[in-house]
Amino acid sequence: MAQPKNLGFDPAEIAQLKQECQEAGQKFVYFEDELNDEPDNVEEFVHVQFVGEYKGQEVIYDAVLYTLRLHYSSVVFEAAEKKAVKAFPKYVPMDQRSAKYKPNEALDEEVDIFIAEVIDEMEENEEIKLSEHIEIDEDFEYGIGIDVCLNVDEISEEVVTKFVDDFLTGSIRLDPTLYSFKTDHDE
Repeated sequence: MAQPKNLGFDPAEIAQLKQECQEAGQKFVYFEDELNDEPDNVEEFVHVQFVGEYKGQEVIYDAVLYTLRLHYSSVVFEAAEKKAVKAFPKYVPMDQRSAKYKPNEALDEEVDIFIAEVIDEMEENEEIKLSEHIEIDEDFEYGIGIDVCLNVDEISEEVVTKFVDDFLTGSIRLDPTLYSFKTDHDE
């Protein structure tokens, strides 16, 4: 079976994105999707597209940029949820619940408290430490996918501009320092 053509390498698609970037007055455009529409993620996560070269060929890069704090929160939650599944064998994580799932509010409440306590303990003991990173997905369905995790307070337009400029010039420098965070319960 023939593999579908990756339109992120198509000259017409690239020309279209270049035009959109020119109209926006930037080297990138924001890609509108459901995650960008959530108020809680506006400052910590953005999805952009820009044109660059990959192995000597022009391509559309499809990039998500997110804060190290957001990534850390996700990793810690996943680790705490795994512990909850072991401690509460009848608990089914939200992302694994089928349409046939019968809610058990008492169990869910108990597990929520357990997860919060595990997260507090993991943060207090700095059990998980993460650093900035970039992951490139050559097999992405549209162009080349990039996941970018940066240790910044928010993913502002200035942060995106600097990343795209540094990425395109090959001068990107990531901080290899391992970080952990503590949840601010006052938020």
